[in-house]
Amino acid sequence: MLDGLVSASVTLIAGAPADLAARIGLAMTFLQLGIGTVNDVVDAPRDAGRKVGKPIPAGLVTARAAMNAAVALFGAGLLLALSVSSLIAALAVVVIAIGLVYDLRLKGTAWSWLPFAVGIPILPVFGWLGATGELAPAFAFLLPAAVAAGAGLAIGNALVDVDRDRAAGTSSIAAALGPTRSAWVATTLFGAVWIAAVATALTAGRAIVPVMGLAVAGFVPVAAGWVSVTASSGRRERLWQLEAISLAGLAAIWVGVMVGNPAWR
Repeated sequence: MLDGLVSASVTLIAGAPADLAARIGLAMTFLQLGIGTVNDVVDAPRDAGRKVGKPIPAGLVTARAAMNAAVALFGAGLLLALSVSSLIAALAVVVIAIGLVYDLRLKGTAWSWLPFAVGIPILPVFGWLGATGELAPAFAFLLPAAVAAGAGLAIGNALVDVDRDRAAGTSSIAAALGPTRSAWVATTLFGAVWIAAVATALTAGRAIVPVMGLAVAGFVPVAAGWVSVTASSGRRERLWQLEAISLAGLAAIWVGVMVGNPAWR
C-alpha cells in the first residue's frame, strides 16, 4: 500500500490529475500485493508453526488459491499500467520481474537486499514517467539516493528476521553481516540519504520549511536504525516499519523540493 502511495504522490507532484494518480497508485499497489502474495506462498513451509497468524500457515487460504490471487493481482496491475501508457506497462513488467527474482531466487540469500535496492527507485520513476513520459534532471540525484535507501530498508528488513533465519538455517544479508553490523550499515545508508536530501535542497535554494521537512523526515530512519542496534526482534519490526514510512515521506518531499526548482524540472 505504501509503495502505491509513493508512486501516486509523485504523480501528483508532477502535475498530473487525481484520476491518473489513482490509476498509477493502484497499479503499483496491485503489483506489490501480487509480489507479497507469492512471497507468502514461498515462505509457507518455513512459516508453519512459527507464523501461524499468516493465512496459509493458519489454513485459511491454500497455496494454490494464493497463487491464483497473485496472478489476478499482477493482471490487474498490468491492465491499469497499460491504461496509462505502454511505457508504464513495460515498467510494470520490470517490477514483477524484480519481485519474483526476490521471492523465488534471492530471498534467503546474502543477496536478498539487491531487489530492494533496484526496486525502490522504481516507485518515484513509475509515478513521474506516468505523469510526464520522461524523467526530470533531478532524478540524477534522486535515483542513487533511492538505491541507498532501498538497500538500507532491505538490510533492516532482514535484521527483523535474523534470529529466525539463523534458527532455520537460512541465509540473509543480516545473517552474513551479523545483527550489530547490519544495523550500523543500514543506519549509515539512511544517514547518507538524509545528508544528500538536505544538501541538494539547500543547493537548490529552497525555503526553510521544506528543508526542515526533509531534515525531520530524514532523521527518523537514522534514529530508528541506531535504536535497532540493541533492539529486540519485535521492536526491530516496528522500527523497520517506521523507517519505511519516514523514507516514503522523505521521498515525496524531496521530489517536490527538487522539481519545484525550474533548473531541475
